[in-house]
Amino acid sequence: MTAGPSVLFDAPGPKARLRNNIFSVLVAGAVLAAGWVLYRGFADKGQFTTEKWKPFLDAEVWSTYLLPGVRGTIVAALLSIVFALVLGMVFGVLRLSEHRVVRWIAGAIVELARAIPVLILMIFLFAVFSDYKIFKSDDLALAAVVTALTIYNGSVIAEIVRAGIRSLPKGQTEAAVALGMRKGQLMRLILLPQAITAMLPALISQMVVALKDSALGYQITYVEIVRSGQQLGAAEQNTIPALMIIAVIMIALNSALTLVATKLERRLRARKRGKGGAAVVAADSIITDAAPGVDIGKKS
Repeated sequence: MTAGPSVLFDAPGPKARLRNNIFSVLVAGAVLAAGWVLYRGFADKGQFTTEKWKPFLDAEVWSTYLLPGVRGTIVAALLSIVFALVLGMVFGVLRLSEHRVVRWIAGAIVELARAIPVLILMIFLFAVFSDYKIFKSDDLALAAVVTALTIYNGSVIAEIVRAGIRSLPKGQTEAAVALGMRKGQLMRLILLPQAITAMLPALISQMVVALKDSALGYQITYVEIVRSGQQLGAAEQNTIPALMIIAVIMIALNSALTLVATKLERRLRARKRGKGGAAVVAADSIITDAAPGVDIGKKS
């Protein structure tokens, strides 16, 4: 089966293909050489000896260090993802409000939350929660990590939601208004279901970011996978192998989250295609005497 002609760029000629192959070989060689240098450096320091890796075969090491760290990472990531999705949906809709004051206030909050570094926010919240005793001492670090990740990722998701809703054809909003639908019905039944499907790739990426950023909690004594790896490395004198195992675990967690979210995206898109891509609205949910004039896409 022959490949069809490219519509995005000109097909490379013989010289261009030869040049690309040479560059590919050079890059692959450079990567292999760098990997070999790193391997030899670690090997010369004795980082690949049996004694350094033997602790990972001990079940007690996993139950004492690694598994509690994995549990802490998953708990912080799941809580922050759920809360960030809710917060992002709310502020994304508020940024599209027909009331200018609401749009300005929501926009200011979102921009401020996006501008604050997550680590600085975690440290600040940890100090505030500790000084005012808002949470129990055992929950202070978790509360600070989840709150910081929720604020930051929620602000990013709010922008994703706003962009997803604005990307929909305005004719759908006009048709819903002509039918007499209220703004809440329009958003809930028409716009959000379609926007969520369009936003899923960006939402998946933000979920992965939240999972990775949970590792910053080690700075405020939160027991997550990176902190557990550091403690294991200090106890067993195998810091480099411990961090390598932590990297593999984090890659596995991120890959699993991406796989689950991608399957969910495919299922939602398949269901949408099965329904013909149209939103089904119950006849008794339409208010025929509502005043027209709602403009979701109105800019400030």
